[in-house]
Amino acid sequence: MLKSFRVRLIVILAVLGTSIWGYARSGLKLGLDLQGGMHLVLEIDDPDGSMPPELREDAIDRAVLVLRTRIDAYGVEEPLIQKSGSDRIIVELAGLRNEERAKDIINQQAYLEWREVLSTSEFGPSLERLDRAIVAALGVDSLRAMGRAPVAAPEAASIEDLLFRSPDDSAQADSVPPADTAGPDSPPDTVGADSAAAAAEADFRPFTGLLANPPTQQGEVGSYLVDAEDVQSAIDFMALPEFQRALPRGARFHWGWDSLSYAGRFYRELFLLEEDPILTGEELVDASATRDQQNNRPVVLFQLNRTGGRTFENVTGQMIHEWDRIAIVLDAEVVSAPVVQSRIGARGQISMGDAAFTEAADLALVLRAGALPAQLRIMDERTVGPSLGQDSIDQGRIAGIVGVVAVLVIMIGYYRMAGALAVVALAIYLTLVIGGLSWMDATLTLPGIAGLILSIGMAVDANVLIFERVREELERRRAPRTAVDEGFNNAVSAIVDANITTLITGLILYQFGTGPVQGFAVTLCIGIVASFFSALYVTRTLFLVYLYGKGGSDPISI
Repeated sequence: MLKSFRVRLIVILAVLGTSIWGYARSGLKLGLDLQGGMHLVLEIDDPDGSMPPELREDAIDRAVLVLRTRIDAYGVEEPLIQKSGSDRIIVELAGLRNEERAKDIINQQAYLEWREVLSTSEFGPSLERLDRAIVAALGVDSLRAMGRAPVAAPEAASIEDLLFRSPDDSAQADSVPPADTAGPDSPPDTVGADSAAAAAEADFRPFTGLLANPPTQQGEVGSYLVDAEDVQSAIDFMALPEFQRALPRGARFHWGWDSLSYAGRFYRELFLLEEDPILTGEELVDASATRDQQNNRPVVLFQLNRTGGRTFENVTGQMIHEWDRIAIVLDAEVVSAPVVQSRIGARGQISMGDAAFTEAADLALVLRAGALPAQLRIMDERTVGPSLGQDSIDQGRIAGIVGVVAVLVIMIGYYRMAGALAVVALAIYLTLVIGGLSWMDATLTLPGIAGLILSIGMAVDANVLIFERVREELERRRAPRTAVDEGFNNAVSAIVDANITTLITGLILYQFGTGPVQGFAVTLCIGIVASFFSALYVTRTLFLVYLYGKGGSDPISI
């Protein structure tokens, strides 16, 4: 312990100033129970119950790690993410401002793939086979009831034809029998050519009639456009098992993730992609959001590992043609499908189009965190409003004020001037605790307030031990200065024992506890350290100030 009086004051002022600066710099963070926020209960989405229990538990464990990484990167202070039983996850986010965005980040799969875009010009014969599969699965009457009238040709129309074709042209086109465009790989027609039912079915193009070619692309095209009003019908058709079986081997349809606007109408882009991905997100090392310097649009820069970089470089080196494109697929939707203009190595970018920069930042965030092992379902969602948080704050404030005032009255009434010195030390102690919480970025919760009040009692208890030992020395006719020195020296062992045992208990609670228990333990441990410093160092320094102007035999008020 430093014996110089001046050094003592400098140390106390330095510690006090550091605490005040820490509080002014970052403030005191409040928990979910004090400022409100979001409470979610998640579980694995397994409606048919086909997932084995051991796989479900493993998926929950991995999902906890992914969620913790995502939410930490999202910036929520002191989130609570923990397992509940073997198949649920509890997520508590204090002080959340954008709840929908947080839910999107929590539940986004973020399964990233790079796939080759196939040419639709070579896909015409297969479209007729897909139409026949839909007609065979649903029947002519069902399609008529759905409003799927016969169309003239299986090829996808241009968007200009869909927008500007007159009703008379449509009626005339519908009266023309379709051309036979079936490829050599089409299955043989089992119904006779002279059958009227077969002729009626042949006129139906339920899927082809929804498709239009993008107007701005020339030559080889890798996608179709579907009117926004017809998207759900297309999804229903593609979900049919007969449709999936009729798809050519190695080809799959994927929707674009954003809508396109032409002549005042909205469309979704439907891409024709290679079934096997070139790369997956497992080869991804890092992702970050920025803006394109040429058009100021948001982009996501990505970096692949060494293996992924070599594979990507070899593939793109073989695709440098006028139209070859690689689709970047996120959660089964195409984010972008740029034309390969040069060999691409381990670094590249994902163009976000007209999306907001926050969407690019969120995409980079979930890509860095990785994909969830399974889809999660929100079982329970509760929003803790500001009124509940304010009620908790008010009740905690009242409890704290009552406790502190009671301590002040008892200490000053019983120990007089020495009690007043202990009150000053207690004020410094409270400043140190709040500053310590701010420096550690700890969150004050309602249990934390209980820990703070308990540590106040321990701080006062240390002063009581010291003052009683000083009184004992004064009863032995010791000089006041000697009595103060002996009182502090003799009380040290008892104070150290009490504080160390409580500190160990607090550390155990923090290590093995969760949520509110950890909040209580953090505040208690910081309070114990501050209590030890204030009782043995601050209070003794204040006594030295008090005794400075007194004579060796002058009595002291204690």
